[in-house]
Amino acid sequence: MCVIWGIPYLLIRVAVRDLDPAMLVFARTTIAAAVLLPIAVKRNELRPVLARWRPLLVFAAIEIAIPWLLLSSAERRLSSSFSGLMIAVVPLVGALIVREQLGTWSVGGLVLGFGGVVALVGLDLHGTSAIGLVEIAGVIVGYAFGPVVLSRHLSGLPAMGVIAAALGVTTIVYAPFAAFDVPSSMPSAKVVSSVIGLALVCTALAFIVFFALIAEVGPVRATVITYVNPAVAAALGVWLLSEKFTAGMGIGFALILVGSVLAARKPSEVVDVVSAGQAGLRAEA
Repeated sequence: MCVIWGIPYLLIRVAVRDLDPAMLVFARTTIAAAVLLPIAVKRNELRPVLARWRPLLVFAAIEIAIPWLLLSSAERRLSSSFSGLMIAVVPLVGALIVREQLGTWSVGGLVLGFGGVVALVGLDLHGTSAIGLVEIAGVIVGYAFGPVVLSRHLSGLPAMGVIAAALGVTTIVYAPFAAFDVPSSMPSAKVVSSVIGLALVCTALAFIVFFALIAEVGPVRATVITYVNPAVAAALGVWLLSEKFTAGMGIGFALILVGSVLAARKPSEVVDVVSAGQAGLRAEA
């Protein structure tokens, strides 16, 4: 899972070279929904989900439809490694959302984590885009609120049914936009492969494996992947796309990582309440 959900940033960066963000989101969700919806139907997991269609629409919007569009657009301006590391801020924002009272450790973690953001952005200011940063901020907020909506309004529902329905809804919403974004020529083989990889591996297979992981080790231990995904994204970007790994990225990610762990600390245990969602469901979405 650490590898599977660290890959999307690389694939998105490649795909948006030839595809508009809306078309990319449509293609990714269409293929993934075509795989997961039949599974959800066979398991009779869609009917109870559709009964709560209002929170489902909200969840689909803030966890998939909007963040995936913003992330695709941002990666036209920012490197995949930088984008992946910025998404590591999600647990910090999640801690602010779900905690009514923050203890000393949590406050310290938040300060440390957001200090990491300052280092990540500030030390690399010459290579960043203001628009891209705003778009990434929107992704972070969406990924942080998604699990909150899930836990408060969609709890107790079959996980596969929720994510399959959310992908299906997103596909329907993006269909008219994608119709006007059809490329004038066939995208390159790398782009096509990236889209297929995003849909089949990083979305459909990812959720199947993630649900199996939760069943095996439980939702709390499964969230450990949250802290490794960004490092995988950065490593792949540097290795395969020849992106530059800067001192700001190294220092910033280290501070964000430690800050996230402390911010989610409870009196006797460390629990990650909101995971960087690259996609959605958990017990972590």
